[in-house]
Amino acid sequence: MQVAEKPEPTLSPSAAAKKRKAFWTKQFYLWHWVSSAICLAAMLLFAVTGITLNHAGQIPAKPEVTEKKLILPDNLRGLIAAQEGEEERKEELPAELAKWLRSELRTPIAGKLAEWSEFEIYVSLPRPGGDAWMSIDRESGEVVHEVTKRGAISYLNDLHKGRNTGPAWSWFIDIFSVASVIFCITGLMLLWVHAKRRPSTWPIVAAGVLLPVVLIVFFVH
Repeated sequence: MQVAEKPEPTLSPSAAAKKRKAFWTKQFYLWHWVSSAICLAAMLLFAVTGITLNHAGQIPAKPEVTEKKLILPDNLRGLIAAQEGEEERKEELPAELAKWLRSELRTPIAGKLAEWSEFEIYVSLPRPGGDAWMSIDRESGEVVHEVTKRGAISYLNDLHKGRNTGPAWSWFIDIFSVASVIFCITGLMLLWVHAKRRPSTWPIVAAGVLLPVVLIVFFVH
């Protein structure tokens, strides 16, 4: 004998509205804390470097330059020997040479475009917080590698700007930016949920929106 299932009780419009509100409030909290966890370290970094960038001229930075010289082994010199009638060009170094240079100089060379001239190969190696370059004499096989470091603050400032940081950091900035947008939007939604109990919510939000607009219109030249 089958027992008839009891029909689910029909919710009143107000109860249904409360149930929907409770569901979305739970979602807002979930996405808000997840996005804040993703953003935490990067948001602190970008907040601090926002101050250091704003006062970059007041923060002293003494460049530190180091130079290292090497001589290519005989088995690699043939890879860069100049050919008769060869024209100047830009192309990557041979893989075997790039691998040897990486192990000796402790810096990535593979994938970098090099400027090939009749007597020299020049590779620009820009980096966050400084600069670097390398040259190879095609006749003698002498390698000169120079690195300029401008300190930790310059390094962090370049991370903020994404300057010479490579594709991995660029992807991280994109992910952080999306997480920050989610963090802000879900925060706004939570303000909306609790606004009835906090009368000062919308005046403060409006002030936060209007203040940068006023500064841009009247004080930024």
